[in-house]
Amino acid sequence: MKWRTYPDDVLPLWVAEMDVPLAEPVARAVNDALALGDTGYPAGTEYAEALAEFARKRWDWDGLSVRRTAIVPDVMQGVVEMLKLVSGPGDPVVVNSPVYPPFYPFVRHMGRFVVEAPLGADGRLDFIALEGAFGRAARGASRNTGRPAYLLCSPHNPTGTVHTADELTRAARLARAYGLRVVADEIHAPVVARDASFVPYLSVPGGENGLSLMSASKAWNLAGLKAALAIAGPAAADDLARLPEEVGHGPSHLGAIAHTAALRDGGDWLDAVLLGLDDNRRLLARLLAEHLPAVRYVPAEGTYLAWLDCRGLGLEEDPAEVFLRRGRVALNSGKDFGTGGAGFVRLNLATSPDLITEAVLRMAAAVAHQEH
Repeated sequence: MKWRTYPDDVLPLWVAEMDVPLAEPVARAVNDALALGDTGYPAGTEYAEALAEFARKRWDWDGLSVRRTAIVPDVMQGVVEMLKLVSGPGDPVVVNSPVYPPFYPFVRHMGRFVVEAPLGADGRLDFIALEGAFGRAARGASRNTGRPAYLLCSPHNPTGTVHTADELTRAARLARAYGLRVVADEIHAPVVARDASFVPYLSVPGGENGLSLMSASKAWNLAGLKAALAIAGPAAADDLARLPEEVGHGPSHLGAIAHTAALRDGGDWLDAVLLGLDDNRRLLARLLAEHLPAVRYVPAEGTYLAWLDCRGLGLEEDPAEVFLRRGRVALNSGKDFGTGGAGFVRLNLATSPDLITEAVLRMAAAVAHQEH
């Protein structure tokens, strides 16, 4: 998708997919399965066991109980299934805009409606906005089934914000006070800068009745090998137990094998990728300061995405459209991410330094052309 959606003269720095060689342990595990003809249905708990061990090593979290997990086709399908467990048709779902665009149609297609709690100007959770949204959600739900929910993105896409333990604890406290159940999309959890620490939502006080979705797909570039895990906090085990059996028929067996191998044996590969991403963040900041100083960019602590504030360019149209038409660089338009996204673009850093350099030079030329 990343490289074939646009014509060959366009540099694609949009969809969240990395330009990296596959981790050797993953390739070996999949090739071994193919050599054996092991291409049947998925079974067992090896994926969950591998994630639990990864969580202990990487996040110092031993609260991931394999018994409170379920395999799902992917994170967004898992989000849908978790929201079905804790909310009803017509109930509100709070999101922190600007946020991953599929949150909006997926929630609406389930018959729920979105309530936005925009992030602060610093890209972090705005607790005044969050409490206001929780209050509106609680009032809106009271006319329906009375089961509002909060769909948390952690680390946050597109800003790359890595929520702190204090922030997550405060959000959990507010959610409990207003009667909202929390579903956390934590797909980018392994992708954090060296000076940042990811905190699982289910590990914070008040997170016991939360539900989380995790996957190896973003960190190891496995989006085409479908598999993810739903994880319940101790007080949400009964909810997860109500997950329909057929949901577990959706993941790919080869996907589960690949994700398990990544979590168990792909740590060195991931560390090398994270070092490269740190370098790319510094490179992008330097290039923008030199060639597009009106674009505001704060290197993020998480994800491999850069959220660029292009409002200072004075463009009359969507910056992403200008960069594509005039510069032949494909980025994500900020307006697709909801309230707070207009005038921004999302750039994918997970590519070579040469491509990032070429992209910024093209973007600068596009703006110069527009001005003339």
